Amino acid sequence: MIPDHIAVPVDGKPIQREDCKIASILARIGDKWSVLIVMLLAGGPRRFSELKRSIDGISQRMLTLNLRGLERDGMVTRTVFPTNPPRVDYELTALGRSLCGPVIALGNWAEEHLPEIERARAGFDARAAG
Repeated sequence: MIPDHIAVPVDGKPIQREDCKIASILARIGDKWSVLIVMLLAGGPRRFSELKRSIDGISQRMLTLNLRGLERDGMVTRTVFPTNPPRVDYELTALGRSLCGPVIALGNWAEEHLPEIERARAGFDARAAG
């Protein structure tokens, strides 16, 4: 039997079913590609090809899926210009721009704690190996 709901306490209170709706939002904004896209778009509108060149390792399909997801969630707008070939720009909405602060703070935290995390990983890997 698989439970349809697991109550995990947050701030001493169990999470209610309606609180679980935020999981899809957290999955979107916590995805590594979405974070990188938001960080790049924080500097202003970008073309698809600019984003693709700027994000090392992302496939065209993955970039497309992430941009569509961010657009669906209201964080990115997609503007098509009637040129030949068509030019498509992506830009953060007000909602997307409101995400920049937390994303930048998370990036700063990761950079600040990178040496500590690397030491922890090395210690864990050494214990697991032997």
